[in-house]
Amino acid sequence: MNLPNKLTVMRICLIPVILLIAIFPYAQFNIDVPALIVGHVSVSYVNLAVLFLFLAASFTDFLDGYIARKNNLVTTFGKFADPIADKLLVTSMFILFAANGTIPVIPVILMVARDTIVDGCRMIASTNGVVVAAGFMGKMKTVCQMITVSIILLSNLPFELYRIPFADIMLWFTTCISVASGLDYFNQLKEYIFESK
Repeated sequence: MNLPNKLTVMRICLIPVILLIAIFPYAQFNIDVPALIVGHVSVSYVNLAVLFLFLAASFTDFLDGYIARKNNLVTTFGKFADPIADKLLVTSMFILFAANGTIPVIPVILMVARDTIVDGCRMIASTNGVVVAAGFMGKMKTVCQMITVSIILLSNLPFELYRIPFADIMLWFTTCISVASGLDYFNQLKEYIFESK
């Protein structure tokens, strides 16, 4: 397994660590978690720890792709596993946010539905020997999702200081980009989807 693929696997392995830190029942163990106070905004140190690990995992997404392209280490495994690792990372966070009431559930359902449909399209394409790497729209979707997760973890700082609902705006913008990129994948692969044998 080459270095880019190892980074992809490492990103997947970081996901349960991030979720464990985020959902650990600190109060039940009498652990008082301090918070960073900026103006009228409070950000738990748990959120900051989760943000640090999330950004580290997100950086490996850029790094594995950069190394793979620069050193001609692009593999079928990488094309397959890299987008799955991205989806697992960001989708887990969005589901967590929806579960604790931080964000509404509708955009999460739309993004999960998009990913499910795209994965189905990719599976159909793969039966025809076609491996679909992430395109521009897909990469833009992932970047927007990572920015959105980061802003939510920061309790909308610094925008919250000026009462600008940037996290909400980014959430819905990201949802629109997600759906649009799903349609783009569908359009690329429709010849395989509707192929009759």
